[in-house]
Amino acid sequence: MRQGKVGALEGVSSGPVERQASARLSIATPGPGFTDFTASVVDFVRRSGLRDGLVAVFCRHTSASLTIQENADPDVRTDLMTALDSLAPRHAGYVHGAEGPDDMPAHIRTLVTDSGLTIPLRDGRLALGTWQGIYLIEHRDRPHRREIMLHAVGA
Repeated sequence: MRQGKVGALEGVSSGPVERQASARLSIATPGPGFTDFTASVVDFVRRSGLRDGLVAVFCRHTSASLTIQENADPDVRTDLMTALDSLAPRHAGYVHGAEGPDDMPAHIRTLVTDSGLTIPLRDGRLALGTWQGIYLIEHRDRPHRREIMLHAVGA
């Protein structure tokens, strides 16, 4: 198996954890799909006053999830939804179905994506790549109000 070349560490810094901040964010989803809320996390970081540290983003639901994904071409999100639909189709004969045929597939989709993200904070900015955005993925068929918890620690 071939392996890539690992470069040297750059920009190493250290210091005490001096501050923390937290907030709650509510997102109304229109139904299945991706909701970009990067700007809300950027605003939270700005209001926190932190310059360096970590930002934790947590979705308080089991049928919606979070991801960091490309924010330039919306076709990527369309293709990702198609892939999730193939991975966990509705009406697949699941045992758990008390909340409808979209509920168990939503749980499976959350399992393979995630309910939490951690993003480095550097010089007061999220250390995201050029084409990365922070998204809530709604996995249920109807609109929902989703609660996101934000927490930052650092200096």
